Amino acid sequence: MKTLPLGKTGLSVSEICLGTMTWGSHNTEGEGHAQADLAMDHGVTFWDTAEMYPTNPVRVETIGRTEEIIGTWLAARGGRDRLQIATKITGKGQMVRPGEGITGAALRTAVEGSLRRLGTDYIDLYQLHWPNRDSYHFRQMWDFDPRHIDRAEETRHMVEVLTEAQALIAEGKLRAIGLSNETVWGASRWLHIAETLGLPRMGSVQNEYSLLCRQFDTDWAELSVVEDMPLLAFSPLAVGLLSGKYAGDVTPPQTRRFHTPNLGGRITPQVFPAVAAYLAVARRHGLDPCQMAIAFTMTRPFRTIPIIGATTLEQLETNIGAASLVLSPEVLADIAETHRAFPAPY
Repeated sequence: MKTLPLGKTGLSVSEICLGTMTWGSHNTEGEGHAQADLAMDHGVTFWDTAEMYPTNPVRVETIGRTEEIIGTWLAARGGRDRLQIATKITGKGQMVRPGEGITGAALRTAVEGSLRRLGTDYIDLYQLHWPNRDSYHFRQMWDFDPRHIDRAEETRHMVEVLTEAQALIAEGKLRAIGLSNETVWGASRWLHIAETLGLPRMGSVQNEYSLLCRQFDTDWAELSVVEDMPLLAFSPLAVGLLSGKYAGDVTPPQTRRFHTPNLGGRITPQVFPAVAAYLAVARRHGLDPCQMAIAFTMTRPFRTIPIIGATTLEQLETNIGAASLVLSPEVLADIAETHRAFPAPY
């Protein structure tokens, strides 16, 4: 497993990131620990979590459990310095701090809570799970309306959050900060304010990206390259659609779709024909479809680190194997042709 610089943060991370959001819901603590052991055995030392995890669904009684499971693994195995742990503060609209957006005070409270649950003194990458304002992620682009953005309030908010982050970094509690589910305009404002006022710089962005979700390919791609802001690509398998397990519009028991029937708005009339086309590409070239989908994200002209997750060790081992897969020009050409046929399946 290669290690890569995480933009300008000063962190070096594994080229694949381990997603942990099923630990404490679809996976028990023991299963989470087993996944952690397998990841470490393969050199996957960059792990992503969030204060609200586990998810699908989010429940009041399980909030924070994923971080706790990482914490018990660390307590049992030791070696905190072997890992780069990323976690996130929840924004409005969830159960952690109902109705409260991200503020300087909320940032400090959330960081302290995550440190306690993780059983660590510091967090390597601390991310804003989503903006206080609206964004176009999670299928919100169909009715996205930016006309109500209050630029003065946004500026005040960003200065407040970056100032608190600066204090937390000075205290040794955070090493770097990043964004998630952010827009190009939002990211550019965060970067401009940090540069202008000498505050910490947002070092990365965690947005959805897969063969089925290519919103990052235009303006975001340009910003990512020019500003050296890597993409942490969540859902590179389109929450399992690209594995083929839902092909034919089926719902196997105890899968993510069993708990979330529309997969967060990803089930559309167009999605299964698109999935079938990508599965055909993999089959034609003798590739595992999951490995092909994950490896594709690593070929992009902008630095991309896919976040992989699994509910079984077999799935996780397969997904990790994508790191050693080099897609041929013929595979990439077939993927490009399929993308033109199915540019936005959901």
